[in-house]
Amino acid sequence: MSKGKLKSKNGLADRLGSLGALLVLCIVLSFATSSFLTQSNIMNIFKQTSVNALISTGMLVCLITAGIDLSVGANAIFCTCMMGMLLQKGVTNPLIMILVGIGSGILVGFINGTLLTRLHLPHPFVSTLGMKNVLWGMALLVVNSQIVSGFPKQVTWLGSSTLPASVPVLGGFPISFILVIIIFIIMGIFLSKTALGRSIYCVGGNPEAARLSGIQSANVLTFCYTLSGLMSALAAIVLVGRGGIANGANAIQPYDTDAIAACIIGGASFMGGKGTMSGTLIGALIITVIRNGLQLLSVSTAVQNIVIGLVIILAVLLDVTRERMDARARRLAAK
Repeated sequence: MSKGKLKSKNGLADRLGSLGALLVLCIVLSFATSSFLTQSNIMNIFKQTSVNALISTGMLVCLITAGIDLSVGANAIFCTCMMGMLLQKGVTNPLIMILVGIGSGILVGFINGTLLTRLHLPHPFVSTLGMKNVLWGMALLVVNSQIVSGFPKQVTWLGSSTLPASVPVLGGFPISFILVIIIFIIMGIFLSKTALGRSIYCVGGNPEAARLSGIQSANVLTFCYTLSGLMSALAAIVLVGRGGIANGANAIQPYDTDAIAACIIGGASFMGGKGTMSGTLIGALIITVIRNGLQLLSVSTAVQNIVIGLVIILAVLLDVTRERMDARARRLAAK
């Protein structure tokens, strides 16, 4: 069996395994609480998944390059606070607020990529962890550690709006998740069908082959981290719509770990060169369903954090085990 066919087969198995886990989880929770399968709760799950799914999109492209972006969550909160700062200054033009939020996220992503590729820091774990703390401080600083509310409806529309109740079956379906579906389709095509998308996999899966092929790895990496910043900015707009506020203290929320878990559960690897948009979406849904189910069962926040932490550890263990099995399969295929 060729290496390409082996990777394709393993990738399909990963996605089917994740989908099976999601279905089992939903069945168990439907028996555990009668509130789980109600239409309002299902729509709430989609709404809750939107932020993690968008952030996971940026995290995925970084993981494919064998990197990581630990600043994604803090970046999203920083973008909300940049929009909140404008509101404090009396700027209420929704277009300006959205453009500043998106521009802030892109700039942070570009800086992350530049730190890695131009200043040659040893690993993105170091630079993005540092950036996470910088953004946490800046998010508090730009709004003077205040909680900002009163955003224009045009700014909150994406995160708060749903399809009309008159729409059959999909009445109440969140607009934010429709955005997620559109972005995931575009990104899926981009990663699998374009030269740049294939270069991202090559840089992560076989850096030496990428160099010999003439791929400018530094430019590819900078693009990936800039894209991650853009996805964090889009997540920020959804966050503003969901909560109606900008609060710098939320920069410590585990958005980054949820995104990592979603990607790894969905078939990505810390070793790079692997990962799909469909698998990542399934992973994001699994994380949200777990959180949602625990809340419906009135599990304390402390226990919820323990469970999510164990899920992340299991996801990492799954990645390590999967890599060992892939390595063994490659050795057997080479004989």
